[in-house]
Amino acid sequence: MIEMSGVSKVYPNRVVALHDINLHVEKGEFVFLVGPSGAGKSTMIKLLYREEVPTTGEIVVAGYRLRTLKRSQVPFLRRRIGVVFQDFRLLPDRSVFDNVAFALVVTEASRREIQRKVPAVLELVGLRHRARDYPRQLSGGEQQRVALARAMVNSPPILIADEPTGNLDPATAWGLMELLQEINQGGTTVLMATHAENIVNAMNKRVVQLSNGTIVRDEVAGRYSLEG
Repeated sequence: MIEMSGVSKVYPNRVVALHDINLHVEKGEFVFLVGPSGAGKSTMIKLLYREEVPTTGEIVVAGYRLRTLKRSQVPFLRRRIGVVFQDFRLLPDRSVFDNVAFALVVTEASRREIQRKVPAVLELVGLRHRARDYPRQLSGGEQQRVALARAMVNSPPILIADEPTGNLDPATAWGLMELLQEINQGGTTVLMATHAENIVNAMNKRVVQLSNGTIVRDEVAGRYSLEG
């Protein structure tokens, strides 16, 4: 599902964000991406959904070769990838329903498809009863679940989460992780960047550690750090 071969990213100011990254993620895996701030996690994620382009190397995601992908093909790639951010990125002037539906509208889905898919995915995240509410009426945890519903409404085979629990209290964070676990068990490949040591250590998933733009550890059933 995800293949990175010899990938490096150097920004115009000559900052080397990633160097010689080689990573293979199989369909249905759950992978934690860990490392200190500035290690390259966010850059890697931006490369995977084609917000950034690698300086060197090859990236294949869901069958798309990203380095040579035409701009016109990027929307088709993004239908295959759901992305959840730490800061939710909800539209404040739209209801919960419309925030989730937006991901379908941009793919030119029919009204019938929207009316079918949005309630179903809101049910999945436990928010069908909040469909008419607005982001300002929701708690942080509820807003993050709306963001997760929006990421999943197109039934993408890959879900990428960038620090999704970073703004949540511990109990709410665990609730979100249970949802991600359920989604993964349904067959969705999950790649999650996080600083949440307790979550990583408890979930017993594959751990890929970045340091100074390189992968320094890749362990099945790993822990957040070698010291832990």
